[in-house]
Amino acid sequence: MTEPRADDPARITARILLEIGAVLFRPADPFVLTSGRRSPVYVDCRRIMSYPRARAKLMQLACDRIQAEAGYESLDAIAGGETAGIPFAAWIAERLGLPMVYIRKKPKGFGRNARIEGNLPEGARTLLVEDLATDGGSKISFVDGLREAGAAVHHTFVVFHYGIFPEGEQSLAERGVGLHALATWWDALAEVEASGRLDAEARATVRRFLEAPQAWSERGG
Repeated sequence: MTEPRADDPARITARILLEIGAVLFRPADPFVLTSGRRSPVYVDCRRIMSYPRARAKLMQLACDRIQAEAGYESLDAIAGGETAGIPFAAWIAERLGLPMVYIRKKPKGFGRNARIEGNLPEGARTLLVEDLATDGGSKISFVDGLREAGAAVHHTFVVFHYGIFPEGEQSLAERGVGLHALATWWDALAEVEASGRLDAEARATVRRFLEAPQAWSERGG
């Protein structure tokens, strides 16, 4: 795998996430992901909210990536996934000059019983935004919900994509949806190795996990 240059947007993203403490390494005491897998690494993109200068740079990179990969006049609306995707969708919508809505994980169960909050016209070409993607499961649910509401969804964007579970991208691709991201764990590892943030044994543990996450999890770390 060819590692990106230090001035590549992916490496810049990884560097920012490391600087603000959003990227966590715990090889000796693995995290448990929502899938149940054990992982020596974890990323908390919600921390971006508290760092305005870092946030501004990341959202600039995000809009550049979206326009380069999805198109400059290909979107009518931005949709944030409940809850972590909502602030990112708002910042991106503001920069791109587009309307924003958000989609709930399930109907709220009272009032209009809506899943979509905001005004989403029929047929609106809509970008789904979340903070990160692991295996893509939540993205599929949100895409289905947006389409049921009449939106046309062909793209989803995340700040961080694990990049080690290809079945997630495949499931989205089978639904005609492209996944766009600023950085993956490979970018974070490249930045860690360049900066010497972890000792050699910890870096080797992380690399073994990234190369075979399911096997690593089943071994218990």
